[in-house]
Amino acid sequence: MTVLASAAVAPAGPFPSDPPALDRDIRLVASDLDGTLLTRQEQLSPRTIGAIEAAVAAGLRVVAATGRQRTQLPAGLATSGVSHAVASNGALAIDLATGDVLFEELLAPSAASDIVTFLTAELEGVRFSAVRDQGGRHVAEPGYLELLTPRELTFWRVDTVDLAEIVAEPTLKLTARHPELDADGLLDVLTGSGLGGFHATTSGAPFLEIAGTGVTKATGVARLCALLGVDADGVLAAGDAKNDVELLAWAGIGVAMGNAVPEATAVADWTTATNDADGVALAIEHVLSTRMERR
Repeated sequence: MTVLASAAVAPAGPFPSDPPALDRDIRLVASDLDGTLLTRQEQLSPRTIGAIEAAVAAGLRVVAATGRQRTQLPAGLATSGVSHAVASNGALAIDLATGDVLFEELLAPSAASDIVTFLTAELEGVRFSAVRDQGGRHVAEPGYLELLTPRELTFWRVDTVDLAEIVAEPTLKLTARHPELDADGLLDVLTGSGLGGFHATTSGAPFLEIAGTGVTKATGVARLCALLGVDADGVLAAGDAKNDVELLAWAGIGVAMGNAVPEATAVADWTTATNDADGVALAIEHVLSTRMERR
């Protein structure tokens, strides 16, 4: 994945819905990647890079909050000024300067086994994979790779193993795919199971994403913020998908993208432009211009 070169911040344009007056001191920006900070071409635009650099120069921290794994973070994310990544939907945090893993939360084998047993009985053709080794390795049962798109086959590195091995160890993320049902359809089926011990969500990707009990981007960013000495009131969070809903609701300012799902827009304080129209940059620029006006 290529990241474009840096450029100066352009003057802020209007939000699709005008943001309210900023009545708090934002100290940290937590942004989703796909559909939010990145364009559809999976790049950081020059304006977005400029906004991140300006935020860091003004003393703000910028962190990524993503469903991706640490090995799937865009090249150049750290050099743009992003200091940390909360990956795997809140289950893992990485210091991008050092590469150190700050914490991880895992899905228990017993919960994974219950999920696999239930969905296998309910849905013929469902297939599973699991993330191992702090996001460095993916294992999938036979038949899973056949459900990947050609692009995904170039993006994912997956080892095929027996289904029993999928549920044998704690995992950062369990994923489920089906040849006919989309991720939201799978979520509906699993939600009706009555099972516990996990948190399931979707991100716009073609698979259901399942983490440990209560693990969301909100819990991951909150845990990182505790390490950095930042409270929720000082966080501006941006996102577009169902796996961003808890984070947008938790943050002092939740910003939904112009391309966000209704569930994300419903809990957000602001709505900005789409990811292809530099929506996160607009939000950062608004924060910075408000800080300048107060001086």
